[in-house]
Amino acid sequence: MTRRLLFSSFFAFTLASANDTFQRDPNQPIDESYTQRIKKYTTAPALNSPLTDYLPASPSIPTPEKVLGDVAGAPGILPYAEDVYRYFRMLAAATPRVQVFTIGHTEEGREMIAVAVADEALLAQTKQNAARLAQLADPRTIQLDDAKAQSLVSQAFPVYYITGTIHSPETGAPTALMEMAYRLAVDNAPYIQYIRSHMITLITPVVEVDGRDRMVDLYKWHLAHPRQIWPRLLYWGHYVAHDNNRDAMGMTLNLTQNVLNTYLEWHAQVLHDLHESVPFLYDNTVGDGPYNSWIDPILTGEWSMLAYDNMAQMQNFGMPGAFTHGNFDTWSPGYLMFLATLHNGISRLYETFGNGGADTEKRILSPDQYSRTWYRPNPPYPTVLWSQRDNNNYEETALLSTLFYFANNAKLFLNNFYLKSKRSVNKPADAGPAAYVLARDEHYTNRQLQLLKVLALQHVEIQQLTKAVTVALPPPAHKDEPEEKPSTPPPPPPPTSQTFPAGSFAIRMDQPFSRIADALLDRQFWSPDDPQKQPYDDTGWSFGDLFNAKVSRVVDRSILSAPMSPIADIGRLSETELADGPLYVVNHSAQVTLASLVYALHGSAEVSVCEEGFESGGKKFPAGSLIVSSVDAGKLKPLLRQFDLTAAGIASQPSVRLHPAAAPRIAFMHTWLYTQTEGWWRMAFDKLHVPFAYISTQTAAKDPDLRSKYDVIIFAPVAGQPAQHIVDGLPMWGNALPWQTSELTPNLGKLDSTEDMRPGLGEDGLAHLKKFVQDGGLLITSEDTAEFAIDEGMAPGVFVSPRKTMKVVGSVLSSAVVDSKNPLAYGYEGAVPLYSANGLAFTVSNLIVNRNILTLKEYKRPTGRGGPEDEDTPEGRPTEKAPPLPAPKAWQATPLNEDQERNNPFLIPLEYRPKVILRYAAMKELLLSGLLENGDPVAEHAAVVQARFGKGDVLLFANNPVYRGETIGSYALVFNAIVNFGHLH
Repeated sequence: MTRRLLFSSFFAFTLASANDTFQRDPNQPIDESYTQRIKKYTTAPALNSPLTDYLPASPSIPTPEKVLGDVAGAPGILPYAEDVYRYFRMLAAATPRVQVFTIGHTEEGREMIAVAVADEALLAQTKQNAARLAQLADPRTIQLDDAKAQSLVSQAFPVYYITGTIHSPETGAPTALMEMAYRLAVDNAPYIQYIRSHMITLITPVVEVDGRDRMVDLYKWHLAHPRQIWPRLLYWGHYVAHDNNRDAMGMTLNLTQNVLNTYLEWHAQVLHDLHESVPFLYDNTVGDGPYNSWIDPILTGEWSMLAYDNMAQMQNFGMPGAFTHGNFDTWSPGYLMFLATLHNGISRLYETFGNGGADTEKRILSPDQYSRTWYRPNPPYPTVLWSQRDNNNYEETALLSTLFYFANNAKLFLNNFYLKSKRSVNKPADAGPAAYVLARDEHYTNRQLQLLKVLALQHVEIQQLTKAVTVALPPPAHKDEPEEKPSTPPPPPPPTSQTFPAGSFAIRMDQPFSRIADALLDRQFWSPDDPQKQPYDDTGWSFGDLFNAKVSRVVDRSILSAPMSPIADIGRLSETELADGPLYVVNHSAQVTLASLVYALHGSAEVSVCEEGFESGGKKFPAGSLIVSSVDAGKLKPLLRQFDLTAAGIASQPSVRLHPAAAPRIAFMHTWLYTQTEGWWRMAFDKLHVPFAYISTQTAAKDPDLRSKYDVIIFAPVAGQPAQHIVDGLPMWGNALPWQTSELTPNLGKLDSTEDMRPGLGEDGLAHLKKFVQDGGLLITSEDTAEFAIDEGMAPGVFVSPRKTMKVVGSVLSSAVVDSKNPLAYGYEGAVPLYSANGLAFTVSNLIVNRNILTLKEYKRPTGRGGPEDEDTPEGRPTEKAPPLPAPKAWQATPLNEDQERNNPFLIPLEYRPKVILRYAAMKELLLSGLLENGDPVAEHAAVVQARFGKGDVLLFANNPVYRGETIGSYALVFNAIVNFGHLH
């Protein structure tokens, strides 16, 4: 039989026998009451399937009703995480087919669990199976021997890991997974028996546990206050909300670390994450392009296999609205499921439909949701009465059918697991590169160590060169060079080799997890001509740039033969002998932890900042370096190690200008509109042990003397909110929206609380904030809050550069220091990579109004004598040369002539004019990573500006310097402002 006939016959058989495949065991009794309520709560027969329209009965094993008081998906019932866990532990106590494990805790101390479901015989072999899978995961342990691998494949069974409710308002997964676990443990349907006898299903029912409990609180409030608007879930996790599903690169959140560690400890083949935002089931496994450039092509085939079979089964069941193509590009590796993608597994994600609670609601869809198209032949209904039970039906049906398909193809997927791991190990000989090397250089060491810690959390192997090594460089990429002038000597030829000193860090690509290292350390390019015009998330994330860590991509495979040794403890890499003082100098090289040291020593030692560079003991120290005195070496040394810093002992104070290092009183100010983006900032400060108070815009509205309490207020981004929304808050009609701890809502109001989330900063709060700065305070702003400060008149002479047709979507752009003597720029030299969300940039002026002043670039000569560059000459009088027009750079203010300055009330006095600290690079050097289209409105424009307002300052970042734990290289810009508070002029 030909391949084509075999293929056709297989699918004909699949379609014909689908109903037979999923038949239940006619000899097993069903739970009649539970089954009737499944039918009752399902709003239309087509919204269920034969897999989930009944529940088998067991005399000894409890159903979810035991904990919920009703069936899974029943209206009005949303269990806390601890109730979900209680059910799974009851299940484990009742049957040997279920085991429950603690996998870690959240930032607020709540437990995270994993539940393993399989036949008792399989669970008894968990350790032996893990040992076999570990060898497939690291083929070096079997010398990349395919025969040995096949033997392991024949003996091993796979692990399929399902995670639920990372996004807290998407509430249905926990109850669906409770009921599905019961089915897998109890049901005797042949297909269920086959699943549990051929694989382990691993379940983490609640990923964002802190947010789940807060969401349940809000739902309880909603039930207690029917027909009222209920508060939105402002805080999900302790720090971030929706972005908790963007942490798979930076690994900053406990939930990300716990899931990855569990996935790798079990050597799972699949990580399948459950979401709820698309009607009725979007299996975005296939999604849309562009796909991430570092994934193994085997994976794209697996995505298609699993998704197309899954969708075929959903069509066979007649369930509308199931599809697998869509607008989700699989480019960014930041999603939780991508932990599997770049660790040689299979990533999957469902989007089902949810109501943000357990109410049954009439939902009206938009045409783009219900329209029929080639990939959605049976679309969702335009109008639907939708229940949480409907949601559970879809989630369970799709999962059970895909688990059966996976179990039937277990050996294929296990073999692919081995092949992807083997191909990762063989990467240097195939696609390359051979390695990434972080050249040992004291200027970069602190930030390099932060990067190495992230790679270690990704379970990437890190080595250190024990001797210097020289590698060949590839020829440079061809670029159109400008035509050389005859008098200009030719440029020197590009270097052909590079030498890395001993102590440099090497990330070899001949290791199982080479792909995640390659994806993070390489650069990305998203073409402006790509057919995908709406990137789903960031388009660039090159960690070598964002950490400002001096990372080299090495293609010369001789690097793999260089002498190197594994690094066992990254924390010890910064350890050095500390000579007795009495003074110690901590070199300033834009380390992320200098402020940490200043605060740790505050009150127990004297710390000064050098305003000029100096030399001591043959070593040069730049401006901004810290001089530490009145401290014992025994106290200083552990702090230096904790913060990845080094210090040198000197005998006496250097003869340069100094000022005391500040440890100012800091407040983070948040709105009640959105707290996620500022949450990344709070996390960074907490991890770096820099203390702060936490206040809201409502606090500022009530306090006329903020300056008496705080020196620095940080107003981090608010997710693109216009200034008027920040001032006004939410509309004040209707009922109050409380965020408070109460008997009804015990998990709310912990980070901050309010009787009513609706009021914003208000005119009083705006006046108080202005007074805070005018009285000498420092206001730090970024992105939309920088625009807010400009719009509200707190940054005289600073304006937003018009974006026009420019397009930037989460890209890495290059910038340069403009004022190297400014304390804000201490430690920075050369190019400074910055993360830009949307290409925001500033222009500055010597006027407080954005008035156009003619420049040489804009001047167009009128008709007259001579050529285009000549001046016209009136006849009948002597020629008088016109004064030259100003020719400022894009980041500079246009100078005014005497006439323009004369009697001009809008002219800003010299000492109050804004100072540009960093400006974006020229167009040819601007894009480092990601998407940039029509970049002239940002090229060479101001990126970081210090604006004077009264006695204080407003620091404006066009970029986000503290973002997702990924922008370590720009953290020091913020901390420089803090440590040098009071001395920024």
